[in-house]
Amino acid sequence: MNSISVRALLLRGMLAGLIAGVFALAVAYLLGEGPVDAAIAFEESHAHEHGGEELVSRTMQSTAGLATGVLVFGVAIGGIAALAYCVALGRIGRFGPRATAALVSLGALLSVYVVPYLKYPPNPPAVGDPDTIGKRTTLYFLMILLSVLLAIAAVILGKRLAPRLGNWNATVAAAAAFVVAAGVAFAFLPSFNEVPKGFPATVVWEFRLATLAIQVTVWTVFGLVFGHFAERLLAPAPAAAEGKSTASRAPAAAN
Repeated sequence: MNSISVRALLLRGMLAGLIAGVFALAVAYLLGEGPVDAAIAFEESHAHEHGGEELVSRTMQSTAGLATGVLVFGVAIGGIAALAYCVALGRIGRFGPRATAALVSLGALLSVYVVPYLKYPPNPPAVGDPDTIGKRTTLYFLMILLSVLLAIAAVILGKRLAPRLGNWNATVAAAAAFVVAAGVAFAFLPSFNEVPKGFPATVVWEFRLATLAIQVTVWTVFGLVFGHFAERLLAPAPAAAEGKSTASRAPAAAN
């Protein structure tokens, strides 16, 4: 793949990420703001003293702030995923541009979000000890790194086992190895249970479901849109190719 194709895919990935961010923004606003408001209300009702006026109003946070964060996130992950796509294309099997985009999106969703999510699920405001936030953040990013590295190792393992076991058995073996390795990481990394007493369990549950829905929306829309863009760039429509071929044969027939 030449540098022109990589640059073109990068731009298309960022555009696809922006489109995915628009859909994710709608999901975040509709599903996520309710639990956040409930958590903030709980925090305020149990606060003994207030630290002064808030620097950014809640209205601004839930509109312009939310939109900026989600859309910038979409563009950023779109560009990163496009670069990962350039590396994966033709190296993970005989998949076309759309199928490769779908596999990259699925792999990113599982390794970057779902696996770390299972170990360190997100919490709404008012949940978590401020004294442990640094440790929790470090462990969360460590879990992401481990998950991504294990996913890459699983793909390499599957490709090496395929000639001996066949594609299906090699895929199952690689997936099983990934699950076992991730389980070992889960067992050795510390866990946190810092939900304050009396905090509504439904709020925690709804918030976590909302964050999961946002990520599923981002990666699903990105995979579909970017797959369409990549196919149009890398595999032009047969009709267009046939038209060019016919045009090139016409002068020869005339001669």
